[in-house]
Amino acid sequence: MFMKGWKYKKLLAALLAVSLLGGCTSSGQSNESESLTAQTRQSTEHTKTAETEVLSETDMASETDVSSVDTEVTLDLYMGRRPMLVGSLPQSVSENVTPQVTRYSIEPDLANVVNLNQFYFSEDDPQLVEKLAKNGFVVAGSAGNEFFEVYEINRYELIPNFVTVDSLMHTYHLYFSYLLKNIERDYLFDSLVKLSDKMLENSLAQYETLKGSEWESAAKRNLAFFTIGKTLLDENTKAHPDVAQLVQSELDKIERAQGVDISDIRGDEEDYSQYVPRGYYEGDEKLEKYFKAMMWYGRIHFQQKEEDLDRSAFLITKALADDGEAVSLWGAIYSVTSFFAGASDDSGVCEYAPLVNEVYGDSIGTADLIGTQDAFAKYHEKTAALMPPKINSIPIYEWEESNVIPGFRFMGQRFTIDAEIMQNLIYRNVGKNSADEKRMLPDVLDVPAALGSDMALSILKESGVEDYEGYSENMEKLRTGLSADNDALWSASLYAGWLHTLRPLLVPKGEGYPVFMQNDEWTKKNLECFAGSYAELKHDTILYSKQVIAEMGGGYDDEPDDRGYVEPEPLVYARFASLADMTAQGLKKYGMLSPEQEENLSRLSQMAQQMVTISNKELQNELLTDEEYEFIRSYGGNIEHFWYEAVKENSDEEYIATKECPAAIIADIATDWESGSVLEAGTGDPSTIFVVIEVDGKIKIAKGSVYSFYQFAWPMNDRLTDSKWRQMLGIQPNAEGNHEKDASIEKPGWTASYRYQYQWE
Repeated sequence: MFMKGWKYKKLLAALLAVSLLGGCTSSGQSNESESLTAQTRQSTEHTKTAETEVLSETDMASETDVSSVDTEVTLDLYMGRRPMLVGSLPQSVSENVTPQVTRYSIEPDLANVVNLNQFYFSEDDPQLVEKLAKNGFVVAGSAGNEFFEVYEINRYELIPNFVTVDSLMHTYHLYFSYLLKNIERDYLFDSLVKLSDKMLENSLAQYETLKGSEWESAAKRNLAFFTIGKTLLDENTKAHPDVAQLVQSELDKIERAQGVDISDIRGDEEDYSQYVPRGYYEGDEKLEKYFKAMMWYGRIHFQQKEEDLDRSAFLITKALADDGEAVSLWGAIYSVTSFFAGASDDSGVCEYAPLVNEVYGDSIGTADLIGTQDAFAKYHEKTAALMPPKINSIPIYEWEESNVIPGFRFMGQRFTIDAEIMQNLIYRNVGKNSADEKRMLPDVLDVPAALGSDMALSILKESGVEDYEGYSENMEKLRTGLSADNDALWSASLYAGWLHTLRPLLVPKGEGYPVFMQNDEWTKKNLECFAGSYAELKHDTILYSKQVIAEMGGGYDDEPDDRGYVEPEPLVYARFASLADMTAQGLKKYGMLSPEQEENLSRLSQMAQQMVTISNKELQNELLTDEEYEFIRSYGGNIEHFWYEAVKENSDEEYIATKECPAAIIADIATDWESGSVLEAGTGDPSTIFVVIEVDGKIKIAKGSVYSFYQFAWPMNDRLTDSKWRQMLGIQPNAEGNHEKDASIEKPGWTASYRYQYQWE
């Protein structure tokens, strides 16, 4: 039976705190739509209330068993009191700096560039020189398989480094995915196995008790549901004879992963192509099992409107609430994954447990549920009033009343700001265009446009988005709602903090900035940086998000001046340092950070802080110190360290070639069930950027690495993995052993104006 008295109330308080402080967006009791910012304000207010209640019950908490199970998650963390991530950035870092770089001129033929002889610009490449002279920069050619390679070559050849935001954000991606992967493999996998065991055991007990009653079908469904979850983690799991056929049918569909089919568990459609392990999960047997099981627990939806499915949600909530160890395990997994990727978009145990208690009281046993139709009707009415999810992740047809279907998920996939943006800019939230076409897939540029980028919006308008009914109106509402600073929104998770770090890139750079930044082409280049880092973010959280030396020549008469330059984006670097610090603080409090990992995150933060200092000096026209120039020279070695830390476990060899672990990644970020396609967003080999800088009165060219971003529609039944994507790019050999690039892969057209493609590419 349910926990009695204050213990059960304490459970509800703990679950509520996990829900709200983790940012569960469906915790309200209303099914009316709210704006994104209004919802955030409401969540913040509720969070404070819930935290006050929980903190006032310290004596009760000491008696409630929510201690860690393997994951070492403390009571404080289980109750959701995670640290704020990036909301308290020191605004004085860059806000008080007025850019005042002296304007310098660039000769059309680069004649006044003192180190032009270090570069081999062919007479066959006049457009490269033309773009470099006109815009002050050009992106041309590959920079190798990884971002650090060009910087190490520069140091060897005494070429000035141009340290980019791209290379630093890519380094965070490497370490973020490394940390999350190891936490999942070393902590969460075992916890998920134990949780599945407990829920399977409890569901079986419910089924045996409720046979022959109005609850039998729901209990049987849950027995199959948790048997499937456990089997995905351990193939030796034995199914109860009453559900064995149902379980095998679902497992076969998951294994085939051939797109949309009828789920025998729910009786409606499920997209089984989602169960293909992608991202860093591919190729690791343990992580592939974890991926499939968490995808199952995150996607399978118990629709509220179907009474029998709502009974299943009730029984799952009760099976968890009756078992203190299961509560602890669930809370540990949910809290840690929420810290990385955000809170569930769907209602779950956090929202259903209070309703169960309100209607049935805190002491009803499983057998006592039989014949309680009036009480269940009240419960069913109350679950209908819960806030629906913001993001749709299941097939919905035009004749259905709503764009989203309310219901219960055991470990729901997460609400993200970008997903809500995209949801509001595709069919049916926007209508058809004049050609009677539907906008079934979004564009990555929808996200920066909604976050305020006029350049992204201009590019989208050129593609015809304004022709879709309601697109412009919805975009304007999003831009207005997201224009205000909102700490609660951007500090909800590391995912949100990552996006927040990128936001300053969307602001055009005007008078007082270096000449290469004062043009539309640089603004577009920054858009590609945003998009490339965004693709890496989606890649690293693909499971949780609710749907990247040659021999030296003959020498120089005078040793070249190789003093380089940092791309002056001090606010980006300040936010990055805060993000790295909060990553360390949060994981340390969860007990999931080794001393070596803590040291590496501290090193990342210190690098970013150094780049803040250097950027501010550059914008003030101050000459850097010798130590600061040395930092720029040695930058490649610094970020190579993080690459090696992230990939060394993939090889038994001391030396690892970058072609074995290249930067290129891919992630499907949206699905169009109607056409059977997905939107893929990815990165290729990093590209080389040449930038005309001024150092100590001398005009010269510096070189660095930037993202190479791609997006395209692709068949849903062939969701791309990193390995297949790298074969398509010709980075790694295909099945025949050949390195052949797929000629159909093209970069977005809006990147062409600042890029140059060599004739041999």
